[in-house]
Amino acid sequence: MTKELCHAVEQISREKGIDKGILLTAIEAALLSAARKKYGGRTNVHLKIDSKNCTISIYETKIIVEKVSDKDAEISKADVKKFFPDKVDAESVDLPLDLQDFGRIAAQTAKQVIFQKVREAERDVIYSQFKDKVGQIISGLIMRKEKGYYYINIGKTEAVLPQSSTLPVENLRRGDTVRVYIEDVRITPKGPIIIVSRATPQFVAELFKMEVPEIYEGLVKIKDIVREPGERTKIAVFSTDTSIDPVGACVGMKGTRVQSIVRELHGERIDIIPWTDDPRMLIARALSPASVERIGINEDSKTAMVVVNDQQLSLAIGKRGQNVRLAMKLTGWDIDIISDTEYGKIKMEEADKTLEDTLRKEAQKNKPSVDG
Repeated sequence: MTKELCHAVEQISREKGIDKGILLTAIEAALLSAARKKYGGRTNVHLKIDSKNCTISIYETKIIVEKVSDKDAEISKADVKKFFPDKVDAESVDLPLDLQDFGRIAAQTAKQVIFQKVREAERDVIYSQFKDKVGQIISGLIMRKEKGYYYINIGKTEAVLPQSSTLPVENLRRGDTVRVYIEDVRITPKGPIIIVSRATPQFVAELFKMEVPEIYEGLVKIKDIVREPGERTKIAVFSTDTSIDPVGACVGMKGTRVQSIVRELHGERIDIIPWTDDPRMLIARALSPASVERIGINEDSKTAMVVVNDQQLSLAIGKRGQNVRLAMKLTGWDIDIISDTEYGKIKMEEADKTLEDTLRKEAQKNKPSVDG
């Protein structure tokens, strides 16, 4: 038992990177629990494992008394004089217990503890490995789908991809290789859980970081990014180097960089706009691909009135209001869009009202006075 125990402890310690002392302490505690159970739950039963040769010692501590009333916890002074003359003046004495029939129990218990510690160590390794990877993209293999969750093999463990965090247009199947964004790593009673997503805007941001060297190197920065997964993404970028066109860097030669990302997103449209501190210009750019005629803003309420050509109105608003909704998220402004025709009517009504007010004032001014 001792040789097997030592071999197992040393092997696990090397392979799993678990300190030998931690393993022996855990095994010792488990064996002590088993020993006390074997001896009726007596708390005066103790057990030690030698750290060098893994020898197991089990003993009971008894109080030295004149007359024994509890043979499991006490020993007479007369017996101490007879068997342990050097302990006569002590308050208690340690008596070795028979390890017969305890070897099988010890072996099973040690095995269980080692397995448990290995599982705990592997969980710690997984958590340590992935907690620093939150915010990064990894690749994995779809293993199965259960109750609305995809389980992805990412090496020594699995990541969990909720179906709600996939693209609406994609149908993932077992064996598919996918790239996912690590959103969170959580500790649970069953071990760490790695939560991943393909729907978060940060997934697209990281794809740009991977495809565009200027973003990776910090020469081009992403100011903000908003997204409706599977439909459209709007991303605002700016350059820290005046010689670099931030939009051109993201698009790439003949659109190669952005097209690579669009393929990953199964055709999701991506609008890349240059960031500016001018709210009028930023709002106009954010409404891309629509063209804007004129913009009026209220900086106190952060509201904007945008006028577009009649033919551009549906494009500016977007399907189910998607384009203007994303533009508002990207800019932080509340945007109201009207057509040239509507704007003309408003201006006509305002002109008519102004004329009426002017005529009324003139009439009041020219009205003859009546003396009392």
